[in-house]
Amino acid sequence: MNTSLPLTVGLSPQRLQLQWPDGTVDLPAAALRAACRCGPCRARALRNEAAVETPVELAGAEPVGQYALQLIFSDGHDRGVYPWALLRELCAAAGPAPRPAAILASSNGSAVLIG
Repeated sequence: MNTSLPLTVGLSPQRLQLQWPDGTVDLPAAALRAACRCGPCRARALRNEAAVETPVELAGAEPVGQYALQLIFSDGHDRGVYPWALLRELCAAAGPAPRPAAILASSNGSAVLIG
């Protein structure tokens, strides 16, 4: 098994969810936009200009061969290519995704939230 590739990729406007063999991580859209390494974004960072200040959402994603994902943002930005290795680094920095809470029914019929 190639552990450098995620098992699944989930996309919502707010986040990219990557399931790796060792866990699942959610990366917020704003963090991904800030981590863009395209030429214009790198130039802006070198000039110490502020990153995108308006709230951004993920509008789409396209595979780039088997080595990366191209993310498309609601602000029209679509030049960022995110290699799996970079996404893995961002995931390591973000930590695991929160586990969904589980609901159990107690013996008296009320719901108990755990997790």
